[in-house]
Amino acid sequence: MKYKRILLKLSGEALMGEKNYGIDIDRVAQYAREIKNVHNEGVEIAIVIGGGNIYRGLSAEKSGMDRVQADYMGMLATVINSMALQDALEKVELKTRLLTAIKMEQICEPFIRRRAVRHLEKGRVVIFGAGTGNPYFTTDTAASLRAIEINADVVLKGTRVDGIYTSDPLKDATATRFEELSFQDIYDRGLSVMDMTAFTLCHENNLPIIVFDMNKEGNFLKLVQGETIGTLVR
Repeated sequence: MKYKRILLKLSGEALMGEKNYGIDIDRVAQYAREIKNVHNEGVEIAIVIGGGNIYRGLSAEKSGMDRVQADYMGMLATVINSMALQDALEKVELKTRLLTAIKMEQICEPFIRRRAVRHLEKGRVVIFGAGTGNPYFTTDTAASLRAIEINADVVLKGTRVDGIYTSDPLKDATATRFEELSFQDIYDRGLSVMDMTAFTLCHENNLPIIVFDMNKEGNFLKLVQGETIGTLVR
């Protein structure tokens, strides 16, 4: 395996599957199988999931809601998604732990860095919920921060597109995909990979990012095995 410890970032929208909102159980089950295949190869896996399929704080703010209140609601949405994925992972017989930045003793453990690392060392899949626990920060930032804290080898951003393009490939048929970019290339070209806080954290800590299509069966395993999948930023 090319990587020993990874952080997988999934968007909340990815869990919708073909639905317009909410959670598609079949899509979550597919992700669980993909994660199990990678875990079976001895890779330590941590996961951060967004909450945009249920609630997006930034959108609520535009409608007049207090931003801090809206962001906390978004954090709770990420916990719902995390619980759904945890259930799917346990159905394929993976041992999991859900750690959140907001205390919810009845359903998860509080995030403690040493505890998270120990869970990974014991072969458990660790899911980080509730973002960073602070408003004004996205789950992209949470993914970058947690990856740095647990000394992950790479951040794998699983999306519905197969990498970073010159423009949105869903809207522009002439868009071309990059195979590899430097952090400076992203700045210079003004490309959207993660929010700038998350991206800068990775840059300053020399943590590579790979953007890839998580929905294509087998992609996740091939990527961890070292095949050129998606777009590498380093």
